[in-house]
Parts: sequence; C-alpha cells; structure tokens
Amino acid sequence: MNDIFFNSLAGILLPFAGTTLGAACVFLMKSSASMSASLEKALTGFAAGVMTAASVWSLLIPSLENSAALGKFSFLPALTGFWLGILFLLFLDNSIPHLHQFSDIPEGPKSRFRKNTMLFLAVTIHNIPEGMAVGVLFAAYLSGTAGISLMSALALSIGIAIQNFPEGAIVSMPLCSSGFSRAKAFLYGFFSGAVEPAAAFLTILASGYILPVMPYLLAFAAGAMLYVVVEELIPEMMEGRHSDICVLSFALGFSVMMVLDTALG
Repeated sequence: MNDIFFNSLAGILLPFAGTTLGAACVFLMKSSASMSASLEKALTGFAAGVMTAASVWSLLIPSLENSAALGKFSFLPALTGFWLGILFLLFLDNSIPHLHQFSDIPEGPKSRFRKNTMLFLAVTIHNIPEGMAVGVLFAAYLSGTAGISLMSALALSIGIAIQNFPEGAIVSMPLCSSGFSRAKAFLYGFFSGAVEPAAAFLTILASGYILPVMPYLLAFAAGAMLYVVVEELIPEMMEGRHSDICVLSFALGFSVMMVLDTALG
C-alpha cells in the first residue's frame, strides 16, 4: 500500500517538477539575455504536440475502452465528456482575465491586472486540464477497476513533465528580461505550475464520485486539453512569419508522447 501511495504521489508531482525546473532556467540566463521568439514558438509547438497525443492515447482511447460494454454506443461517454471539457475551458477562458504570449489584446472580462499577471493567469488556465488529466488517470489506477496501470498513468505524467519544462522557462525567462528579479520571475513560473498537482489531488479526493463516470472524466480532460491546444498553443506557435520549426516541434512532441504511452502503457 505504501508503494502504491508513493508511486502515485511521485507521478502526480512530476509535471509540477518539470515546470519548476524550467522556471529555474532563469537563474542560468545572462542578465541581458532573452528567449528568442523562434525558440518560444518551437517550445510551444512541442507542448502542443505532447498535449494532442496525450489527449488521444492516454485519455480518449481509454475512455472508449472503458465503455466497451455499451457496444455500438461506446462512443457516447467519450463524445459527451469531450464536449463538456471543451465547454468547461470555454467558460474559464471567458471568465478569467488573461493574456496570451505574442498578444497585446487581453481576453476575458476587463480588469486592471498588469500584463505579467494576465500572462501568468493564461498559463494557469492552460495547466488546469493537465492536472485534471493526471488526477483522473491516477484515480483510475488507485481504484483498480478501470484497467489503468501505473505505467499508463506515469507515461502521461512524464510526457506532461517534459513539455512543462519549456513552459516554465517560457514564463520565467521573458519576465526576467523585462526587468523582474530572477527570484520573482522564478516564483511566477513556479506558481503557474502549482495548479496542476492541486487539480490532480482534488480529482483523486473526489474519486469515489467520479469512478462511476470514469469514461466521461477521461474524455473531459481530453477535451479540455485540446481546447488549450487549438485556442492558445497553435495560434501562438504560428504567430508572425511562417516557420517549419513550428510544425516539426509539434510533430516531435506528438511523437515523444505517443512513444511514451505505447511503450510504458
């Protein structure tokens, strides 16, 4: 039982560790340095690829497999959960003031928040579905009734941790180059990722209620993640001059997550 607990705890914290390590890159950069736009776009494309593959292999396919007893209607839980996830992120997107990278036009309700605060909120919104996805898989693993193995859950955690590393750097390094102290820029990156384990733990605490609707929850997390990919990450990586590096980095992220899920799961 202790092994199960500690394995689950480590898996839940892995994505947060990835964000923290990425944010810590701010301590290694030169005071006058800044991250190039092409590098930011490549890292964003990689994150989009990881999230897309995770939505399919780690979430939607298990959702369909867990609904196999419904026969030809086995798609219903996945379809319903997917759309609920899309609509949930649409609600957050329109309820929380935030600002995306490479954009000067805030989204959501009008506010007097500073630009850096709204950038932080955009990343936080982005991280909520990732935390939920990890929480859903580990809740399924801990229940032992949904056919989700420890390695399947860890594959998702490792994939998200890998793509969170550049995300942490994308948050902290531009802040430092714009005048923030290294410590303050690091803390912004650190706390942008803190929502992930929080969302994961809340999902697991509610596992007694969500296990009967596990196929819906798996698809819900997939829909929420794909909303972030289409609404935020793809527009950011394609902003400005067209570059093949964006497509290649997306394909690389997709490939890494696909390999992780099939090899470990």
